[in-house]
Amino acid sequence: MDPQSATDATFEIHETGDTTGEALVAGFSEFGLAGLTAVDYLVEQLGLEPVGHVTAPDLPTITPFDQGTPRHPVRLFSGESVPVVVLVSELFVPTTAARSFSDALLSWTEDADISETVVCSGVQMPHAETDHRTFYVATEDYRQARLDDADVPPMATGFTDGVKASVLARGIDSPLGACVFATPAHAQAPDAEAALRLVETVDDVYGLGVDTGPMESFASEVQRHYQDLAERVELAREEQQPEDRMYM
Repeated sequence: MDPQSATDATFEIHETGDTTGEALVAGFSEFGLAGLTAVDYLVEQLGLEPVGHVTAPDLPTITPFDQGTPRHPVRLFSGESVPVVVLVSELFVPTTAARSFSDALLSWTEDADISETVVCSGVQMPHAETDHRTFYVATEDYRQARLDDADVPPMATGFTDGVKASVLARGIDSPLGACVFATPAHAQAPDAEAALRLVETVDDVYGLGVDTGPMESFASEVQRHYQDLAERVELAREEQQPEDRMYM
């Protein structure tokens, strides 16, 4: 892929239904697919309905399908009386296109009166067994509103890039409450244990009442599809980011 074409990529958000909710919770195709698996699980367990999708005419795309039926790779879901709108992105967004993607997404959330954006992410990092928990990187307003009473520790130090970095940067200098929930992930696809930790954190912070019991069987069901996707993501990640980028 030409890096210049990715830099100039445009993203269009197409609404097909009404959204309700005060926060957007997003998961992307990245290492371990924990964030993607987590938000996919939220959609299923909360019974959310598709309300839109995102297109990127300037990027190489994929068209996932299930039982012979194709679907858009980047989809929005919402449900009545559910406080979150969920973004499921099976499309790998390269770092060079991250700002364009986040600008389009956050302009849409502003128009939709969504005041918080959360990214669920499994991250590649050296860690001990005791580190198998969720950490946060969040703007001050989000911490005060959501995390003062939550059992989620801050990520100690480091840096982030891509869509996560763009969302956090936008939140620093605006009223947008922005947060990345990150947990150590492993290379298997999907990392069901990491996804479960992310689901439990979002459930706790937003009081969603999600049944986490079926997570293991759910992960097994989507494993074959996500294994192929993980190989594509890892290849794209290596092409876009040849250097070791620490934890995020």
